[in-house]
Amino acid sequence: MKSSLRRPLGLFAAALLSAAAGCSSKDGASPAVPSPTGHQAALCRDLHRALPGTVGGLKRRPTDPASDFTAAWGDGPVITLRCGVPRPAMFDKVTTQSAEIEGVDWAPEKLSDGSVRCTTSLRPVYIEVTLPKKITGAGGDMSALIDLAAAVNKTVPADSTG
Repeated sequence: MKSSLRRPLGLFAAALLSAAAGCSSKDGASPAVPSPTGHQAALCRDLHRALPGTVGGLKRRPTDPASDFTAAWGDGPVITLRCGVPRPAMFDKVTTQSAEIEGVDWAPEKLSDGSVRCTTSLRPVYIEVTLPKKITGAGGDMSALIDLAAAVNKTVPADSTG
């Protein structure tokens, strides 16, 4: 049975309102550093080198600590990326709401602070992007993910076993 359902981008508001709440980094400025190994770590390093300088109109900024497995864009509430995170529990459900955005399947979770955490599915390594409420708004707008699609598609190939 397929682990994700593809839904049009416009249906995210309903999916996000019913998603489980989670936790984010303390200030949203620097994501916790994951610890992938082997092939997954190599894929994350390739992705890190290919990431764009701007996402959602926000300029890339350094993370603290600096890591090939994290990235951030913006000041104040920032967009954060973590590569090599563990498999999310939401993927253990029979179906998980997801959408394809420029060839990348993302599964969203609305967090308790109103931000949205999106995790790739169907890839050999999990990539997590957290979009602050200021970016997503009340409707769960995730169009900033469009800016990451080329880098993800180029460096972390789709994997039907994901």
